[in-house]
Formats: sequence, structure tokens, C-alpha cells
Amino acid sequence: MILGYETPRIFTPPLRELTPQTTHGYACIAFAEEVLEVKLFPWQKWLLLHALELDETGLYRFRTVCVEVARQNGKTLMMLILALWHIYALDSKMVIGTAQDLTRSEKSWSEAVEWAMDNDELAPLIEDVKRGHPKVLTLITGCEYRVAAASRRGGRGFTGDLILLDELREHQSWDSWAAVVNTMNARPKAQAWAFSNAGDSLSVVLRYLRACAHRDLGWPDGDADAEVLGTADDDLEFDNADNALGWFEWSAPLQARRNDMAALAQANPSKDHTEITENCITERALMAALRTSPPHVYDMECMCRWVSLADGGPFPEGSWADTRDAEARPAPDARSAVCVEVSDSTRNRERAYIARAALDGQEQPVFGIWEDRQGTDWVIPWLQANRDKYAAIVLRTGSGTPALSLLDEIEAAGLPLEKWSSADVSAAHGQMFDLVRDKQTHHLPHPGLDMAATSAAIRVQAGGGWIIDPRNSPSDTAPLMAALGAVWGLAHLPDDRPSIYSRPDGPEVLILS
Repeated sequence: MILGYETPRIFTPPLRELTPQTTHGYACIAFAEEVLEVKLFPWQKWLLLHALELDETGLYRFRTVCVEVARQNGKTLMMLILALWHIYALDSKMVIGTAQDLTRSEKSWSEAVEWAMDNDELAPLIEDVKRGHPKVLTLITGCEYRVAAASRRGGRGFTGDLILLDELREHQSWDSWAAVVNTMNARPKAQAWAFSNAGDSLSVVLRYLRACAHRDLGWPDGDADAEVLGTADDDLEFDNADNALGWFEWSAPLQARRNDMAALAQANPSKDHTEITENCITERALMAALRTSPPHVYDMECMCRWVSLADGGPFPEGSWADTRDAEARPAPDARSAVCVEVSDSTRNRERAYIARAALDGQEQPVFGIWEDRQGTDWVIPWLQANRDKYAAIVLRTGSGTPALSLLDEIEAAGLPLEKWSSADVSAAHGQMFDLVRDKQTHHLPHPGLDMAATSAAIRVQAGGGWIIDPRNSPSDTAPLMAALGAVWGLAHLPDDRPSIYSRPDGPEVLILS
């Protein structure tokens, strides 16, 4: 039996030998084992020693620590230990915990509070526990551990000494990261720790940080994600570049088979360490998951491997990539149609998308996601502010359509509305399929749109046609539906050009035969 690997497959190496003088890891391990009475896995000790490395000035070498490891290996335990160690042992004034799902971060906070309250050494130092919103644990020293929402306002107004971000793969925008991580800008001794298993192309924050780290480490898995870094800062030189990001990735090699136990041990460092606890990942559990999970799910959850899902989706293989063009632009003065779509109820209507389509110089549709944000409150004001940039707004009107709630507001605002019936929605799918298959269109890159177009499930209809099936798709299909609607709307814009049969103003001309 192969035990989980202590050392990650890909990691930022230390600058010098790690001793009690060069890393706080030893102190944190002692706090966990002696005060909290926790028995750590070997990989957890290794991580603390390396991630809490000190530079020559005594500050933490890494301002940001990213830990990528498969599910159920003990990430939450690490967060609890770090939070309590900071407020009890380091006298850090504020620890902020957050996750894309607020319930998850509140659960971790509650576990830490119960742990402290049940500990004879820690309990007497608790001054107050606020269990409402926001949740805050306050010590008699004034140190706090609080929960912040994963939103553009989360954490603003606070100054953090330790930021804990759980499941960074779920961050599909930079809003929460920007709001929370920058609370530590005025704290030279602060750190942000982000934990996650592998992500996909929607995981914009984790994907960017991973690309930064892999670039600095010489692209150990290839440079396919180099494009996400852009080129804006290529000419800049950075002092202390080794002090920015610490990357620690327990993952299976890209080419390893899904039943390769050595590869699974690399992604699951707690695997079969029953000498630590009987409640750990086991070979039996991993094999059971393999038999009951789709390959892309197993890759992300159990092998901690990134997936693009690039071979799936409703379009012919490779055609979506072939029609992707970051430089595509509409022709000057080309009219455009926009379509508004909202994530369905399975994703709690959490995001709205506006796609736009117009013709290029070759009379081919160019389309892309024009704007996307959380919620729907922003949609009508945004459409009003950009009224001169489109000719019509397409909105699905079928029963149960998430965006239908915006219908009355659009009509009340006097905006040009083109209702998109169920029959026309079906026709729009065929229209887009033909355009992409025949490479008669171009679309701009967008992570949500690209993911949906290369992974969405379809539902075959009675007449032989098909439509997107949002409930059975692995990612949000709203951006793809918005694109379909915009292209359909473009083809159905009323023609404002004069007809060849119209009669010019002026005296009537009599034609004699």
C-alpha cells in the first residue's frame, strides 16, 4: 500500500535551510500538537515548515501562500490551526476567514470557536463570541477571528494579519480577492493563505496564481496557461521576487492513469495514514469514487488535476477553438444586438451576463460576453448607460427562464426589446451550430463562455433538434445562452436601410410601356 506523499509534486523551494530560526513552522506545529493536542499528517507539518519560512529581516518570505490538494485531505484543519495560532500565540489583531460559499467559512469559524471553548488553556482568554452576522471571536487581548463574505465588499474597512480563503477554485471573478487580500497591505507581517483542489477555466483567480507560480518554476506542466498572464508587466523588474507567492501543489502527474496509486498518493497526501487517524482518505474510497464519477470530476476532486473540458460541448470537436479570435472586431458603424441571461436556479441566480453580436467586415457575426457581474441589480442601469451601443435587447420569454424577471423592468425603461420565444430558442441553437461548424463566425475569449461551449450537455428534442441542458451541464451555461441569443437577435434586427422598392420623395414618375 502506497501512503500519501509528504512532499508536494510542485512547490516553491526554500531559500535556505529551514530551522527554528528561519521558519515559524516549528512554533505552529508545537502549538497544534501541545496546545490543541492535534496529531498532524506528515504533509501538514511539511507545509507549515515551508510556508512559514522567514526572510533575512524576520518577515514571512511569502505574502501569499497557495495550497492545492485533493478533497478531504485536511485543508480545513490547517485553516483552524492557523487561525487560532495567530490570535493566541502571535497576538495578531485580526484574522479574516472567507470562502465563496459563506456557509463554508462560517462552519470553519464555528469549529475553531468550539475548539477554543473546549480547551482549558484557550477558553479563559475568550472575551466575546458573536454568532450572528458577522461572526466574530474576540479575545481579551483584542485579537479577533471574523468571517467575511466573498464579495466585492467582503473585508473592506478591516485590516487583516491573516487572510484565509477556502476553495479558491470557486472564485470566478476577482471581486472577493481584491476586497479581502488587500486588507493586509498595511501589515508587513501579514499573510494570505488560499486552499483549494484543482480548478477549471472558470477558476480565474486560482488559474492566474497557478500560472504565476508555474512560470516562476519553469512551467513544470507546460505553458498552456501562459496566455492568462498577459504581457503588460513583462518589462518590469521586481525586487524580492521570491517573497511574493509560495505555491504548494499536491497533484497527480498529467499523464498518470486514474487508477495509478502512486499518482493518487501524490494528490492525496493523507492517503492511508491510519497511524494518524482512521478517518483519512483510503485506496478503497478512491477506487469507489473512480467507478462512480465522470472522468473530469474524478480528475479535479481526487487527482487534483486541472481540466479544460475542451473536447466536450455541443459543437464539433475543435471548432470552438478554431473560431475563437481575440482580435475580432465588428465593422465600423455595424449595428449590434445584445442578449441578457441569468444563471439558473441550480446556481442561485448568482450571475448575469450580457452578450453582444455584430457583423464584421466580411459580414460574419462577431460575438462575445460584453459584461458579467454578480446579481441582477446592475443590468438595467448598465443597459441604459450603454443605450447608444446596441439596437435591440434579446430576452428569453419561455416559462421558468431566469432572466424573465427582468422583462417588466426592460419594458418600463423603454429599452428596445426583442422577445425570444421557445421556438426561436431552438432554432438559434441550430443557427449557432452551423456558424461554428462552418467557421463562419468569430467569438472573443471569455472563461465562462469558453467553458460552457466546450462542456455543456445537450437535450435532444422530439423533432430531432437539440437545446442546451443547464441542469446536467458541469458549468454555468448562461454565458453560452446569452451568446446564442445575441447572434439570433443580430439576424432578426429590423432592417433600417431603405428598400430597393421604396419610392424616393418628390414628384411621382410615370413610366410608359
